[in-house]
Amino acid sequence: MNTTSLSEVTAAASRQPTPGTGSADIGTLLDDGPYTGMQKIVVLLAALSIVLDGFDGQLIGFAIPLMIKEWGITREAFAPAVAAGLIGMGIGSACAGLFADRFGRRMAVIASVLVFGSATCAIGLAPDAATVAALRFVAGLGIGGALPSATTMTAEFTPARRRTLAVTATIVCVPLGGMLAGLFASHVLPLYGWRTLFFVGGSLPIGLGLLLLATLPESPRFLARRPQRWGELSALLGRMGRPMPEGVRYTDALEQKSERQAGFRALFAPGYGRDTLAVWVAFFMCLTAVYSAFSWLPTMLLAEGLPLALAGSGLTAYNLGGVIGALLCALAMTRWGSFWPLLICCAGGAASAFAMQAVDVEQNSRLLIFGFGVHGLFVNAVQSTLYALCAFIYPTGVRATGTASALAFGRLGAILSAFVGATVITRGGAQGYLTLLGTVMVLALVALVVVRRHIPRRASGMPPHTHNPHTDKEIR
Repeated sequence: MNTTSLSEVTAAASRQPTPGTGSADIGTLLDDGPYTGMQKIVVLLAALSIVLDGFDGQLIGFAIPLMIKEWGITREAFAPAVAAGLIGMGIGSACAGLFADRFGRRMAVIASVLVFGSATCAIGLAPDAATVAALRFVAGLGIGGALPSATTMTAEFTPARRRTLAVTATIVCVPLGGMLAGLFASHVLPLYGWRTLFFVGGSLPIGLGLLLLATLPESPRFLARRPQRWGELSALLGRMGRPMPEGVRYTDALEQKSERQAGFRALFAPGYGRDTLAVWVAFFMCLTAVYSAFSWLPTMLLAEGLPLALAGSGLTAYNLGGVIGALLCALAMTRWGSFWPLLICCAGGAASAFAMQAVDVEQNSRLLIFGFGVHGLFVNAVQSTLYALCAFIYPTGVRATGTASALAFGRLGAILSAFVGATVITRGGAQGYLTLLGTVMVLALVALVVVRRHIPRRASGMPPHTHNPHTDKEIR
């Protein structure tokens, strides 16, 4: 990353804008300017934080079988520890925006990474499930806060023409991190046990957090809102290939216009309530499926008699399929719109889950692992691209509120999966578990059929992610 001397930064930060020196719109500067190497490095750092977010978030799924065995407890007794982490994620997601708006996007990312890294490290010292629950709650605060903070940082450093791909690639880093966690766990667990898994897994984000402290700049949009930091913003824009004259005044016309629009109630304004409820249900069902896999898939496979290493590879395959599926579905949506790609992926997720019920676990264990890879491809394709659908459904004034509320409602499904997953595995085994995964994807399909504002086909003459006039009407 390009750097400036301490004296240059100090001088730039000390400059105060003066009246009459002209103004510049930060949105225009970012969207119409070049995509420099410095900006790409910021996006890479944000993506790395999400890779480790997915990595640490899924370590518990690989460790649960050994924890249960060591402490002699049931799956149901461990469910509160799983739920505590998911509750923490929900709170972290909800509070991340408030923290980022008050203290900056930079500190939101760094704080999130350091929190979940430190708490994950501490889990390695836990003497019982109650302690794990408390630490997973704290880790969840950081894990939940990292994704919205890092995607905001990515969006605010990326020109509009590259933003959709950059944000999608950042979101895909969650299953990528989970896949790396599976590979890591398959080598560490048999040799060193679950405690070492958390010691090392927590140390990595702590190291990244220190790197971010030294290198990650503040978001230019955040700086533009604070006149006392306009000198710092001018120095940053210079590093981004956008040199500005001394004393320039900064505005952010698009965002300031958005802030004047109505909030949560607008999601249920005439013409929007049906889509809002349908998208909420889709998020709920998808996150129930995703976190049933993240938390309980290795446990289920181990209960079916598979060796520990092979049981862990099921979640690794699930995440690998998720990375591929999310990218393929995003590409399909840019050409054919969102309706058919999302419905096909929902149907594929349901069909793959029900088809695996016919697989003999003992005789065709690797075919079952492959099946979970296919299932993960379809489910994560839907989950990752639902964010793009939200961005299309809602106009600028309520877009962030619409997406955040859908994700928050979806987190309830994730929390439910902590208890339902344990109960289903105990009472129904693999057959019950697969029935759960298939059923929720059928319900997600039904919800997405109900949505009226799908992203249109490119052939319709309307570019992807462009709204029709009715959708673009301001909601007041």
